[in-house]
Amino acid sequence: MADRTDNLTSGNLLGIPETRLPDDFVDVQVAEELVEGEPREVVARHLDSPLAWATLAEDALSDGDEITAYACARTGYHRGLDALRRNGWRGQGPIPASHAPNRGVLRALALLGEVSRRLGDQPEADRITDFLREADPTLLD
Repeated sequence: MADRTDNLTSGNLLGIPETRLPDDFVDVQVAEELVEGEPREVVARHLDSPLAWATLAEDALSDGDEITAYACARTGYHRGLDALRRNGWRGQGPIPASHAPNRGVLRALALLGEVSRRLGDQPEADRITDFLREADPTLLD
């Protein structure tokens, strides 16, 4: 009986389940293509990829183009929300970064927060920090 009780109480029975994008989510292929491919070409082939858009946002940010970085990060964020919703996410709950297919969404979200902060939109940056904290608290360590 102790084993059964331990199994019943060891998890959070009332918690919101994790959302994990499928193992064959587009970002898995995109990650491979970005190793040697030009990010703009990868995005053109995979407009639904949060990772591809996040990569473009990073490139724009490194070039000092915060407006383009913002636009690309926001596009990646919205593509990521679409994918999460298609896979059971209901607007809250864990989205673990330990699951590789989730990382592009989280990366786009983190970039959107960073660019929002740089552009002076602190309420948006704070909202995104809260979102990331709920999605995966290890991202903010």
